[in-house]
Amino acid sequence: MTNNDNNVVPVWTLATRDVSVPAILDGEAMTPARLTELRTVLAALADAPIATLEAHPAPKDLDRSRGLHLDSASPLAMHLSQLVSKTSSAAPAAGVAAAGGEVLYRMVVPAKVAAQVGSGLVKPMASKAVAGGVHSALRGSSKIAAQATFVPVAGKAAAAGAAGGAAAAGTAALTIAAPLVLMAVAVGVSAHADHKRQQAIENITTLLEQLHDDALQRERSALNGCRDAIDKATAILLDQGKIGVTLGLDSAVYAISTALAEAEERLKKWQRAITEVADRPVEIAKLRTTFDGIDEETGKFRAHLELAELAIALKKRVIVLQAVEHSQLDPSNPFEAFVGALKRDQQRVTELESGIAAVLQGLATLKLDRSHGVRDVVFSRGEVDQLLRTSYRLRELGAGVAAIDDKSDVAIEIVRDNDGSVVVLPAYREPAA
Repeated sequence: MTNNDNNVVPVWTLATRDVSVPAILDGEAMTPARLTELRTVLAALADAPIATLEAHPAPKDLDRSRGLHLDSASPLAMHLSQLVSKTSSAAPAAGVAAAGGEVLYRMVVPAKVAAQVGSGLVKPMASKAVAGGVHSALRGSSKIAAQATFVPVAGKAAAAGAAGGAAAAGTAALTIAAPLVLMAVAVGVSAHADHKRQQAIENITTLLEQLHDDALQRERSALNGCRDAIDKATAILLDQGKIGVTLGLDSAVYAISTALAEAEERLKKWQRAITEVADRPVEIAKLRTTFDGIDEETGKFRAHLELAELAIALKKRVIVLQAVEHSQLDPSNPFEAFVGALKRDQQRVTELESGIAAVLQGLATLKLDRSHGVRDVVFSRGEVDQLLRTSYRLRELGAGVAAIDDKSDVAIEIVRDNDGSVVVLPAYREPAA
């Protein structure tokens, strides 16, 4: 492999169990477009989830602060190391290790499987640099993405064990790696949820510093206090341990469920208010009665939105914990158990999230009107300014709603350090090809 104008990128094709697919993996180099097509074809033909794993030299400017760090003794790091070591005879794989030590592994789960993981569970991470852009550590390095040559890495029977083994004859490049796929998706989704939690906490803190609302402060503190138990439970499960009562996860789950119930009640009130005004012009004063402080930068309505975002982010991490715990109780069928648990448990979260999104979009399309009191005959300059400011703020709320796209592949990026430890970056959805 070279790191100049012709990057050679090894690609593993991973299955969660032994499946039979046509011999379409010919071992020849392929372009990124052909790799996407291959993944789509395999997902359509196989009756078990199939993912691809690429190995790239890690970019020097990669931001690891958003990811979750796991040491070399963690099961995920060990599964990844075993997979790579068992296929080290392949020239491209050896080349990556020799090129610069640290490697960025990028696992892509096809849209067919990503849809099963759950609509809205993983969303695009908006780019601050480009309007409408989506974050990707890999795409941040255009040199790699534009000039890489992708070469399939053949599976080997010797790869059996924690990382899995090669599939049956005729699919020599198909490697069974259920634990690796399971844990990569679980950690990637958890990292994404925790990143959203951090953003929500920062926004709420800023709002509450100006609101001085003790009740909202208590809500925030109760939710933020759940992080310690969730972090510990995540670490234990990813080490394939069992969660005990001493962690305090039960009380954390109760606090999160309470916060979700509060968010759902607020959502019902908002939905009723949106339905009442429908397409009619609405006065700002009337709007404030339901959406307290909606015409202010730091109103209670915005704080309620951020609290709901925080509760949702924490609930998503709990869902992952429950799913992983459930799947580890059934090691013979881990990925299916993981998917099943996610689909059942996340329905409530998805409905809450989509309901809030619909309210924000409804607010963005409202027609605002001035006050119609006895003395309100003409517009004052202040009223005009207030109408314009409020209108802009409502549009901003609608513009900030991320569309839920369950037709895109989900990518998880894992940075493997020289000492074998890994950092799993937040999972994100790739735009459809």
